[in-house]
Amino acid sequence: MNELLVVLLESLRDGYVQVSAFVAVTVLAFGLLQYWTDGAVIGAIEGNERLQVLFGGILGLTPGCGGAIVVMPLYVRGTVSFGTVVATLGATAGDSAFVILALAPEAAVYAYAIAFAASVATGYLVDSVGLGVSRVDAAVAQLSPTATPDGGTAVDGGIRPNPAHDYGGPAPTHAHESGPDRHSRVLTPLSHFAHVLWWVTAVSGLVLGTLYLLRGGPEVALVADFGFDGLFTVTGIVGAVLSLYLYAVGRHYVGEGEIARARDSFASAYDTLTHAAMETSFVTVWVLVAFLVYEYFVLLSGVNVATLAATAGVLAPIGGAAVGLIPGCGPQILLASVYAEGGLPFSALTANAICQDGDALFPLLAVDAKAAIVATIYNFLPAVVVGVALHFLWGPVFGMAEFGFGVL
Repeated sequence: MNELLVVLLESLRDGYVQVSAFVAVTVLAFGLLQYWTDGAVIGAIEGNERLQVLFGGILGLTPGCGGAIVVMPLYVRGTVSFGTVVATLGATAGDSAFVILALAPEAAVYAYAIAFAASVATGYLVDSVGLGVSRVDAAVAQLSPTATPDGGTAVDGGIRPNPAHDYGGPAPTHAHESGPDRHSRVLTPLSHFAHVLWWVTAVSGLVLGTLYLLRGGPEVALVADFGFDGLFTVTGIVGAVLSLYLYAVGRHYVGEGEIARARDSFASAYDTLTHAAMETSFVTVWVLVAFLVYEYFVLLSGVNVATLAATAGVLAPIGGAAVGLIPGCGPQILLASVYAEGGLPFSALTANAICQDGDALFPLLAVDAKAAIVATIYNFLPAVVVGVALHFLWGPVFGMAEFGFGVL
């Protein structure tokens, strides 16, 4: 029981400091951009169908998952293509990017550039050919058009492989249009206080998380004192608990009752901060679930996923891609740390970079699990192809087959 409790507390701590604090910054940055441009960014993505896939890849390429997270609700809303989702998830660098950028910047440039190119190409292929997208959309969006034999969709008398999604009913409502859905003399001010305190812990977590990465991701003791380990532990657990509160209770009394939705614009800077906190809290809940499932699986089974991915030969990139199938950034951060220590070849890192979806997959999983699974499968295939090609063809020529390529 003591060991199970330790895993719980460490997952709460690590999930917040190592993941949520960085997600908060990227989501807030995008939100502030939306606030300053009055929604022009999302409008540009939604209004340029031919460039949506490219825009999605660029957003996914930003370190962390904030840029990619904002694309998922756009698909649910029916304003971006499924290929855009595939490109975004495939290019997503996730929070493991912070580890590689800090410890192996040269490897990061090559790996994420290859991932971006492969993912954008896959996204355009999905949109141009169809690849069963209409069947995925029908499960969630309840498309009114009928599917064609080639996997496309009949629209307006014509056939398009992957048209813009057209919901048969009214557009999904967004709680932020009417504000919080409840008011309480106690819970409303308490929720506002929790929101402000959450940002204090987020800033502290960002500083501590950055120091943690710069130190090479060392083991952090589960203690409560004024040293680095103590501040890391207290900040992480407090931030995680506040995230759980905002997700379960606070969002109904401050900000918005419905989350996992991209904003078109924001009324104020505080409104922008509130939205970023609610979105990050939503992701935090899923990250904690993923951390706990992963950690308890390793604890109870004795299996080390990263060790399996480090198998010599061509199994290494396949193993890296397989680890990328696991939602969330925890396993990916672990794999990145193993690479930085010289335990994996570059082909495995690149395959993982293409296949991993980071925390961006969680909002889509919550709303449309089938679409999330199909998008992950679509990215797994090019991840294996590129990883194996790096192992056999390009790796030996450019020295990328070596363990520790680009590590400082």
